[in-house]
Amino acid sequence: MQKLNDMLCVVTGGSRGIGEAVCAAFIAEGARVILTEIDETAGAATAARLDCEFRQLDVASEPAWAALESEHPAINVLVNNAGITGFATGTAPHDPETASLADWRRVHAVNTDGCFLGCRYALRAMKEGGDGSIINISSRSGMVGIPGAAAYAASKAAIRNHTKSVALYAAQQGWRIRCNSVHPAAVLTPMWEPMLGQGEEREAAMAALVADTPLKRFGRPEEVAALCVYLASADSAYMTGAELTMDGGLLAGSAASPG
Repeated sequence: MQKLNDMLCVVTGGSRGIGEAVCAAFIAEGARVILTEIDETAGAATAARLDCEFRQLDVASEPAWAALESEHPAINVLVNNAGITGFATGTAPHDPETASLADWRRVHAVNTDGCFLGCRYALRAMKEGGDGSIINISSRSGMVGIPGAAAYAASKAAIRNHTKSVALYAAQQGWRIRCNSVHPAAVLTPMWEPMLGQGEEREAAMAALVADTPLKRFGRPEEVAALCVYLASADSAYMTGAELTMDGGLLAGSAASPG
């Protein structure tokens, strides 16, 4: 039997990268997927390719979440995947000294506020049924300091912590609603493209970016999606408030042998 048979699953930021891979994996496991995306053209195209429902959604907008709740007042799974680095399309610094307040707020509006609003919606949409799974996509950057991405790292740390608050709150209410966070490191998605370049330059850049990773490679969106299937399914029924890292061994420590 398919692991997510007949479940209604909402995935934010589903038009590409990890979000697209999660949608595809959920569909393969029998779920009915609602792919959401702020970019209506990209979201509709991906949903058509995957043969699932599309809903335009700005995760930082409370009215947008309210509209989704009115259309889908009951769901089984929510994947809070939508997020931005804040510097993917610009050159402004994002370090703690010179990052602008406007850039800081923009990143937190999408990443932190979007996760909060999504979790609030999911709790309301799952509590009548008594169970469900909320999966928040955080990052390895939410577990360590990232000097050149201060806003992004802080927002992902907030997601990590809020996941635990949501998990404990749901348990206090007596609901079987689980909330867990996933912390990928270097997963090869379009978010990395501005840093990679083309041709030989690209190969060198990729090698440099994973040089400190014990497994010496980028992760794949499909690998993150497989973990999300586990967290969405009954296989993880006793797991809540957990944080799962997918980082090629980075947070394990040093892979170097003593000389």
